[in-house]
Amino acid sequence: MLYTTFYLENHVEPKLLSVRFIPACLAATALFISASTVGQPAPIRETKGVEISHVESLDLTPWAHDVKGRQLRIRKLVFQPGGVVGLHSHDDRPDASYLVQGELTEYREGGYVKRRPGDTVHTAGKNVIHWVANEGNVPAVLVVVDVFKP
Repeated sequence: MLYTTFYLENHVEPKLLSVRFIPACLAATALFISASTVGQPAPIRETKGVEISHVESLDLTPWAHDVKGRQLRIRKLVFQPGGVVGLHSHDDRPDASYLVQGELTEYREGGYVKRRPGDTVHTAGKNVIHWVANEGNVPAVLVVVDVFKP
């Protein structure tokens, strides 16, 4: 019996044991927490060494009446040479995308646009019907953020 041995050797009442034990546990916990944050640097409050591209924005008002149940999603699409995202509309989901690698051709009514890495973000919203193709010979990587209904 551990309790009996401790009681007989130290003559401590059980109530006193718990009163002495709790502060010791709290002190050990505080020491552990402070030791784990010693190596963490102070927060940096200013931005420096970062280039921010031209801002492209898309008004979400056309979807405001239908926001319930929507989710913000981010995806990486890798278009192999010859890869295509077929004709589709963005009437049901606005999106913004950024081409990281390769080259893509975006076809919309009335023409097309060649997208290259580093091009600023481009958007698609209401009344946009398009398809996108990798007509190059290397994979193209496109990061797409949209607001969709699952």
